[in-house]
Amino acid sequence: MAIIDLQDGPLSARVSTAGGVLLDFSWTRDGRKIPLLRPAEDDADALSSAGYPLVPFGNRVKGNRFTFQGRDYDLRPNRDWDPHYLHGDGWLGEWELRSGSASEALIAFRHRADGTPYSYEAEQHFALTATGLQLAMQVKNTGDEALPFGLGWHPFFPLTEGTTLLAKAERFWTETEGWLPGEPADIPADLDFSRAATLPRRWINNGFEGWDGRARIAWPESGTALDLTADPIFRHAVIFLSDQRFDPGFRGDYFCFEPMSHLANGHNLPGLGDLTVLRPGESLAGSIRLQPREIA
Repeated sequence: MAIIDLQDGPLSARVSTAGGVLLDFSWTRDGRKIPLLRPAEDDADALSSAGYPLVPFGNRVKGNRFTFQGRDYDLRPNRDWDPHYLHGDGWLGEWELRSGSASEALIAFRHRADGTPYSYEAEQHFALTATGLQLAMQVKNTGDEALPFGLGWHPFFPLTEGTTLLAKAERFWTETEGWLPGEPADIPADLDFSRAATLPRRWINNGFEGWDGRARIAWPESGTALDLTADPIFRHAVIFLSDQRFDPGFRGDYFCFEPMSHLANGHNLPGLGDLTVLRPGESLAGSIRLQPREIA
C-alpha cells in the first residue's frame, strides 16, 4: 500500500493505492482546514474512506446474473454482509502507483475474471490544482468477449445541519428488497434537488436518472460550497444516506452523491441502462471535477 499526498496552493488531497481510494480532500482558508470530503485515516478501507472508484460498473445486479448476447452470466458476492457482487472490484483491490508528482498521481488496477466474467485494466488519474481536483478514470476490456461496462465514483460528503444539495435530474428510482432499484417514478418532494435543499434525515438509497452533470454541495456553517461537474457519460447518480439499522455506528455526519455512467442493475434493463458495450481491447473513460467556492 502506498499513500500519496497532493498539494497545490490552499488545496490538498490524499490517495491510497489500497482500494484506489481518496482519504482526504481539503481546503485551507483563513488558517482553517475545511474538509470537502469526509476525511479518513491512512489505513481506512473503502467504506471508511473519503471516496472510492466503481469499476467495471457500480451498484448491484439483481440475482447476480444477467443475459447478454444470448449468453447467461453469473456473478459471485464479494462481501459477506451483502448477497450481491457489489460495486465491482477496484474498491477492494490493490492499485499500482504508476507515476506521481506534488499535485498528480496515476494509479492502475488489473482484474482477471474471478467471480465475475470481467477481465479488465483500470486507471485513475488524480490532478490537483489551486482551484480544484479532477478525477479521471478509464477501463479497458482485456477479456476475450464483449461485455457491458460502466464507471462511477462513490464520494462521501460531510453532512451538517445546514448542508444543502443542488442536483437536477429527470427521474427517480424506487428501492426494493436487497438494496436494489425498483422502478422509475416521479421525484419525491423531499428528494427534489432541482433547487438547493437540505437532505431529509432518513434512509436514502435511490438512483436519479437524467442527471445534468452538475451538483453543488453547500455548508453554510463554514461559508463553503463544492461544485461537482461531470463529463457527459455520467448521466446518472445515486444518493445514499445511511441509518443505524444498516450501520449501527452511523452518526449522521455524511451522505453520498455518486456520479455513474449507468443505472443500477443496468444489465437487466432495456438498453442496458446506459452501460457501454466494450469489445476486447476497447476502453471507456470519463472524469469529474470538484471545485470549492466561498459563499456568503
